[in-house]
Amino acid sequence: MTDSSTSRQSSFAEAGLRKTVEAHLAEIKKLYSEDQIPWIVGYSGGKDSTATLQLIWLAISQLQNDKRHKPIFVISTDTLVENPVVSAWVTKSLAVMNAAARERGLPIFVEQLKPKVSDTFWVNLIGRGYPAPRPKFRWCTERLKIKPVDEFINSVVKQNGEAIVILGTRKAESAVRAARINRSEMGRVRDHLSPHPELPNAYVYAPIVDWTNDDVWLFLMQVKNPWGYNNKDLLTMYQGASQDGECPLVVDTTTPSCGDSRFGCWVCTLVDKDKSMSAMVQNDQEKAWMEPMLSLRNDLDGHDHDKRDFRRMNGTVQLFRERDDPIPGPYTVTSREDWLRKLLTVQETVRRNPKTPELVRNIELISLEELQEIRRLWVVEKYEIEDTVPKIYLEVTGNPFEGAPIDSNQPFHHEEMQLLKESCDDDPLRFELVRELLEVERRYRGSARRSDLFKRLESAFKRSFYEDVDDASAVAKEKQQLRSIVESLRGDELDFPETRAAVGQVMDRTDRSIPKKAAQS
Repeated sequence: MTDSSTSRQSSFAEAGLRKTVEAHLAEIKKLYSEDQIPWIVGYSGGKDSTATLQLIWLAISQLQNDKRHKPIFVISTDTLVENPVVSAWVTKSLAVMNAAARERGLPIFVEQLKPKVSDTFWVNLIGRGYPAPRPKFRWCTERLKIKPVDEFINSVVKQNGEAIVILGTRKAESAVRAARINRSEMGRVRDHLSPHPELPNAYVYAPIVDWTNDDVWLFLMQVKNPWGYNNKDLLTMYQGASQDGECPLVVDTTTPSCGDSRFGCWVCTLVDKDKSMSAMVQNDQEKAWMEPMLSLRNDLDGHDHDKRDFRRMNGTVQLFRERDDPIPGPYTVTSREDWLRKLLTVQETVRRNPKTPELVRNIELISLEELQEIRRLWVVEKYEIEDTVPKIYLEVTGNPFEGAPIDSNQPFHHEEMQLLKESCDDDPLRFELVRELLEVERRYRGSARRSDLFKRLESAFKRSFYEDVDDASAVAKEKQQLRSIVESLRGDELDFPETRAAVGQVMDRTDRSIPKKAAQS
């Protein structure tokens, strides 16, 4: 989305930059002094959050020490898949900010939030097999960004009863954003404070809500950054991330600004193209080291149905409407292993590139903690007892995997599983079934309570009792027919013998493979 500068008047047009900023600072000081509710400022390192935090910082700096009576938390979320240039910028900025706040005695406290290891991008994509995010399956935003922030805000609310969240949102960002802000303003409980749309006892304050894109840049270029960072470097970063390579001097409403750059996750497949990283690589030879990352991101964004299982995550098979093809589920074992190899290869390539800047020379695209969780998911939850993560890690990096063993009592390893696969005539479904049955039996062998044993065995058969994808599609289609029959009948019609017989025949056909596969296994 582009900034609506052509349709929105500058906030500085009437009173000028200096007086408008002074009015904002007076408003902020008044709001700060009115209560004991702690403030939480969202900071991404981008232009809008930087401008917002500058206003807060300048206003609080003007208060006397005894008037700075409540904390201001500056929170920044590291999704662990941020654009590395932006991530390095933010991390350094937070360190400078924290030191400056302590030196000047300001009640500003920096908190860098991260998703739990079970929620990270690679743990879900490579570990669980979630397909790369799409607009209709946007599983990443909630886990990587929203949950860490909500948990922090809720912790502040729990300790203090309430919290005020300060954001750099602006109406000029897009028509959708403007409509959302306007709806929120209608529910204001106090001047400038609107209820948080999701979190109880949290309120939202947006100081620059009416600023245009050019207002933000004018403020950042004319007002010195109060914690000692250089806003011109921020402008340069945006300039490098713009497709045309320019951040021109804005002279009228027809002049484009560099606000179209969108920094975010380097793996993002919710957009057609990562314009910011592409532009950085294109515009600056010093950033060409990111090209392998861009290539991996584009691979993620490709057609992936051939990389995914025909079964859903829970083992069921669903068909597309008016088609007999199964809706693809999670990535297959082979695909997940391939993504891990590619990711580790890119990480090694970037690290070994002599042109990679020193600041990111030891870049960690995936952490040891994430690798260990992926390993656990494969072995424990997916019954992939071959335990291939250490093997892949050694193969790509040349170094032994440092994670602790998942199960030291595991009698089966890669060699044994290879023999089992060959004995199953390379039938992947039969191999999966036998492997899972062996592992279920092993886990319950020394258990005093076996109440869930039969449920686990039944679950294994339901996932893998098909002959192949065509057989699975036929079973799913027959189940659809059964549902259609039942849904088309009235309750009293189910009492007719011929109706019961028809339903029974379909049910017999849909269940036919369970005993067959069980006997073969």
